[in-house]
Amino acid sequence: MDGAGKRLRIFRNFISAVAAGTMSAGFLFVSAPAAGAVGYGLCGSGHQLVDSAPIGSLGTAYLTWNAKAGTNCVVVVRKEPGAAVSMNAMIGRDDGVQDVDSGYYTSYAGPVFVNGRGSCIDWGGVIENQEVNRWNSHCG
Repeated sequence: MDGAGKRLRIFRNFISAVAAGTMSAGFLFVSAPAAGAVGYGLCGSGHQLVDSAPIGSLGTAYLTWNAKAGTNCVVVVRKEPGAAVSMNAMIGRDDGVQDVDSGYYTSYAGPVFVNGRGSCIDWGGVIENQEVNRWNSHCG
């Protein structure tokens, strides 16, 4: 067998081994959730994504709702984690009750929670000098 044929056989064996490994341990390759899922997943089980808003080009604020518990939650997630920067996650009700997480974080701020039954929700976040706010939203 010439050199090219030998390399082709080695390459095919390599591809077969990778394919077999992927099928037997595929969860290692496919289970990595999107950054957003990691973010709003921090709100806990039962929370479903209701809304999201970009914070400039630096990240996203995620609003979730847990119907059983009656709680809304906000998490602010950086697009590219790195050195700690000023971040803020905020959620509040139209009656003034609110929860805020402010500090210097490497990847996310929050989660923050309010009981949202029968209220409009104010929510948003800050990453460095970029900010998003949504007022009187998702009334219910």
